[in-house]
Amino acid sequence: MGRAGARRPAAPAEGPAVDNESTRRFVVQIHDARRMHFDFRLEVDGVLKSWAVPRGPSDNPSDKRLAVPTDDHPLAYREFEGVIPHDEQGSGTVIVWDQGTYRPTSHDLAGSPVPFADSLEDGHATFWLDGAKLHGEFALTRFRIDDEDGTRGPEAWLLIKANDPQAVHDRPGTPDPYHARSARTGRTLHQVAVAEREGAG
Repeated sequence: MGRAGARRPAAPAEGPAVDNESTRRFVVQIHDARRMHFDFRLEVDGVLKSWAVPRGPSDNPSDKRLAVPTDDHPLAYREFEGVIPHDEQGSGTVIVWDQGTYRPTSHDLAGSPVPFADSLEDGHATFWLDGAKLHGEFALTRFRIDDEDGTRGPEAWLLIKANDPQAVHDRPGTPDPYHARSARTGRTLHQVAVAEREGAG
């Protein structure tokens, strides 16, 4: 694929997709940018709500992963894999490490389901992932890192795996990003970067 083919897709021309149980998608992209990180994205109300997870999602419940909110992305971006040019924001190589569907599992105190967008707004959302690699229930919980003088700091979240039958306990829950392979193409970051250079040559 040439460099032009690797540019991030624009938002779809048609209106946002219906956000229901059967169409909700998620994607986890590894982004070899200025700092290596994972981008965790959930389809919510026609966009991809996104968090940068420096150490990556883990399916080990003992791992509490910092997740920093980033800009919403268009739904088409969940399929992006390639190299973002150096003169563009977020430059670097991207692979789709995991992808699949999810379903919200948040409930109120009375046991009634809570709309997913509302649970995110409230700062605690639980959801079940059915991906190629990640499976089971996860939670996103918001917190703030305040300065020592009491000044309110930036918003951040924790991404945590539930202790369910899909959890792992006897091994690290996150792969080495340099050796991880794409759920879409089976390629590593290095292979994607090499193919991009050869296609642009």
